[in-house]
Amino acid sequence: MPTLRERIEGALWGLLIGDAVGVPYEFKLPQALPPLDQLELVPPKGFPRSHHGVPPGTWSDDGAQALCLLASLLTQGRMDLDDLGRRLTNWHELGYLTPDGVVFDVGIQTHRALSRLREGTPAAEAGPAQELDNGNGSLMRVLPLALWHTGDDATLVRDARTQSLVTHGHLRSQLACALYVLWVRRLLEEVERPWEAAVATLRRMFPEGTSERAELEQHLQPDLLEQGRGSGYVADSLRSSRWAFSQGPYETAIKSAISLGVDTDTTAAIAGGAAGARDGLSAIPARWREGLRGEEEFRPLLEALLRHRGL
Repeated sequence: MPTLRERIEGALWGLLIGDAVGVPYEFKLPQALPPLDQLELVPPKGFPRSHHGVPPGTWSDDGAQALCLLASLLTQGRMDLDDLGRRLTNWHELGYLTPDGVVFDVGIQTHRALSRLREGTPAAEAGPAQELDNGNGSLMRVLPLALWHTGDDATLVRDARTQSLVTHGHLRSQLACALYVLWVRRLLEEVERPWEAAVATLRRMFPEGTSERAELEQHLQPDLLEQGRGSGYVADSLRSSRWAFSQGPYETAIKSAISLGVDTDTTAAIAGGAAGARDGLSAIPARWREGLRGEEEFRPLLEALLRHRGL
């Protein structure tokens, strides 16, 4: 079984590689994708890949925002929403924590939120919070909290919800982030049935009659395991990623996530973070690890994270 160090390494590498493998297939419908065994960092010859000018092995906004969160946590020693907002703005404007200093994929809702930040809106109020403002932009970056956090479950949930506010303020997005980090924490702890354990924890925190419990049961539907559609809707992203995770070890999980089409990089990033936490770094194919660009950007953060965890 992988050690805790190997699981933490696998989770961060897993998110970044899942993102990078998914990038060339983004926006494609499932029927337009190559066969499962041909889903690679470099698509088959003749496939009309998305983001054509982006070199294979490059992570997108998913990976960059996750690294922004990790850098903020390591520097500030706490969940500092204003600092995270500044780092996200630096990513958006300057290409901070990207392999090439180039930003090529920005969600509509995130763009709106960062524009509000630049106009002076406080970070805690920048994220749109209406019913239709439930994209997956805060879910795709929240993984580092589960890797960095050593506090209790209630504090982890609070911080996961807080980090969502800067771009995605709706309660549904907040709770999707909370459920995901609890799931990854249970994976790192090697508990039996980690998803179910995470759901049980969230239910204890938010009893029947609370708005949080209603959102959890009605919209996130945590007891339902189904394929999902690979869309950018936060509840579907969580559902799709969990389904992909359930299909097998890391490589199978990534290819299953991409096979759903549409938001392939994000589904694969979310599934990849969880699968890496379960399987460890050595389970990630060497060809993908060798093909990932930008290691000089994330390696110092990973090493600092391991030191923080005493590993």
